[in-house]
Amino acid sequence: MGKARGGGTRQASDQVGGAGAVRLFWRVFWLNTLVGAVATVLLMVGPWTVSVPIRLTEALILATGLAAMLAANAVLLWWGLAPLGRLAPLMATVDLLRPGQRLPVTGSGEIAALIDTFNQMLRRLETERGTSTARALSAQEDERRRVARELHDEIGQSLTALLLDLKRVTDQAPPQVRDDLRNAQEMTRESLDEVRRIARRLRPDVLEDLGLASALAALAAQFDTHTTLRVRRQVQRGLPPLDPQVELVLYRVAQEALTNAARHSGAASVVLDLRADGDGGVLLRVEDDGGGLGGAPEGAGIRGMRERALLAGGTLDLRTRPRGGTRLDLRVPTAQAEAPAGAERTAGADRTAGERP
Repeated sequence: MGKARGGGTRQASDQVGGAGAVRLFWRVFWLNTLVGAVATVLLMVGPWTVSVPIRLTEALILATGLAAMLAANAVLLWWGLAPLGRLAPLMATVDLLRPGQRLPVTGSGEIAALIDTFNQMLRRLETERGTSTARALSAQEDERRRVARELHDEIGQSLTALLLDLKRVTDQAPPQVRDDLRNAQEMTRESLDEVRRIARRLRPDVLEDLGLASALAALAAQFDTHTTLRVRRQVQRGLPPLDPQVELVLYRVAQEALTNAARHSGAASVVLDLRADGDGGVLLRVEDDGGGLGGAPEGAGIRGMRERALLAGGTLDLRTRPRGGTRLDLRVPTAQAEAPAGAERTAGADRTAGERP
């Protein structure tokens, strides 16, 4: 049944496209016919004659008439096909991660129908992109939880048991091997800390347990401790209540922005700011003092942040600051009704996030 319906849709689309092509052909044909008919009538009723051999003045009159006919034809065709000229650049530059790009429906007949069909196609693609992104990010977040749980429960407990065994052996070992055992004990402890740190990054338990403000504080402290970045955190009190999905999007975008600042920007300090927006939403701003974007194309990390922003019904703006460095602004609404239609929640998808580059 699905196959038949899909075939019927394609057949109807082909029929509409064929009919549109025929109508456009006749529009151009009649425009040219109109110009030719007017030129013929003028020649018939006008005081012009052509001698054999043709005179110079008569040749000039014919050349002038031909130029006027071509000019009129060009003006009429330009008027009739101008909307197509505006459609082509939009088709070449449209980006589904920047929704809302539409072309005004102008012209008449099949040209207006073509532009309207293109706008409808953009809406449908944005909706389907939002739906597929929601499912993909939900699956990624579930996988993050599973990996984090296995790291904590399996590898973490094994390293803890190994650390206890090393301590017991060290206490009973001869003095000449105790230093080596203490070194092994210290390496095991560092590995255990690293496993726990990776598990926390994969699954921010503090976000679920204590909320977004505490999670951002822990994230800033983590980058302060383990990177050369100095992170200054500013979280406004009394923020409007946020959906857990929106909180996770804000957290993941902040995490990605700090990671990019630490790895790629060459920045020494970062400001992490979260406050209420004037439009009734929430604004997350991350500013660094690094080298800026430098005109490089957007990578997977930035596109992943844009997908998360769309999932929360928000907008993400990324630019180089006038005085140097990079500024990221993520604005998200607080009302569930303002979420995009394509970002529907699937069963069990109470958290969404993308993979980091």
